[in-house]
Amino acid sequence: MSKRLLPRRRVAELARRGPGLNARTLAAAARIVEDVRRRGDVALRKHAERFGDVVPGAPLYHERPQLARALAGLSTDDRVRLERVAARIRAFAVAQRGALGPVKVPVPGGVAEHRIAPMERAGCYAPGGRYPLPSSVLMTAVTARVAGVRDIWVASPKPQGLTLAAAAIAGADGVLAAGGAQAIAALAYGAGPIAPRDVIVGPGNRYVTAAKQLVSGAVAIDLLAGPSELTILADDTADPGNVAADLLAQAEHDPDAVPFLVTLDPTLTDRVERELTRQLRDLPTAETARAALANGGVIVVASVDDGVAACDAIAPEHVQLELREAAAVAPRLAHYGALFVGAGAAEVLGDYGAGPNHVLPTGGTARSTGGLSVYTFLRVRTWLRIDDRAAALPLIQDAIWLGRAEGLEAHARAAERRLV
Repeated sequence: MSKRLLPRRRVAELARRGPGLNARTLAAAARIVEDVRRRGDVALRKHAERFGDVVPGAPLYHERPQLARALAGLSTDDRVRLERVAARIRAFAVAQRGALGPVKVPVPGGVAEHRIAPMERAGCYAPGGRYPLPSSVLMTAVTARVAGVRDIWVASPKPQGLTLAAAAIAGADGVLAAGGAQAIAALAYGAGPIAPRDVIVGPGNRYVTAAKQLVSGAVAIDLLAGPSELTILADDTADPGNVAADLLAQAEHDPDAVPFLVTLDPTLTDRVERELTRQLRDLPTAETARAALANGGVIVVASVDDGVAACDAIAPEHVQLELREAAAVAPRLAHYGALFVGAGAAEVLGDYGAGPNHVLPTGGTARSTGGLSVYTFLRVRTWLRIDDRAAALPLIQDAIWLGRAEGLEAHARAAERRLV
């Protein structure tokens, strides 16, 4: 029997943790990041040209007038579609922003509050080496603008007209025509017209991820994303052609992508395998997809409970439910970046702007973090105001006691000075 496109696996083989960066990748990224940090624009151009982000002498920075020209150059249909996707992303982000508001709580003698404030400067990375991804421009920059960020730069290697136009629609201030570690360093430390960012977001290859890890002490980051992942949990009602198509849609992202199938129906594995073989015959990205399928696999489980447990153990970026009772099973899943419920909710619709963000945790980190959202760009700041020192006596006395209990006498004395 020939080797299976989607190997049989055990859950333990598929459960991963973190982006899996190796020492060589981190070291290579560190050299570039440090060079850009020290030498700024000169080093940025050197590395951007060396890696083919831009041709020698071509502009590195596309500011608002250039973005506007790219938008004006789009066909009417392309522009309408980009604007429609952006509107759905914006509507979801606006709803998220509205769910978080100020808090005011009385305390003895005064009030404690929290207020929400956006970060001032954001850097949004959109991959562009293998394929241009204007969808990632919209997902990141639209969300940042809804959060209230006032200064937004997108970085993307070899940006095409559609990418520049997407940046214009998203309201970005400019596009840096560079990728990899050099782009992340420029966003973190500044270069040319780009001031140092307060937060850097967006997916990328392992060098982008390594650079984000390296600069995370200087700026905030959204998450350390590894290769893309999809787990489909399916039973005997699943259409094998749809399952295969959805697995291939994930697999064509990258040779390191990880698509897997968890099924209650032992016969589904062979039917999906036949569909994969058939659909790969004329798929332009077949070489990439085949490599990714080999990273993933198929697990046969005895029950829905076992299927849910398998998905939670993997904690993947995306979980798609193709089950008879998908809506009833959905609340039982605990660990995923994004969930797609029912055969109609294909993961690709989330990739391409249904509304929720497609920048999501990978490598099992969905156990501890969620995806990109307006909250990524917001700071929760607390306030304390004391108007009545007499009424604040219990608060002051407790502070005095805690200061001395912890051996911090100056704390205790500072509190004592507030006694009436």
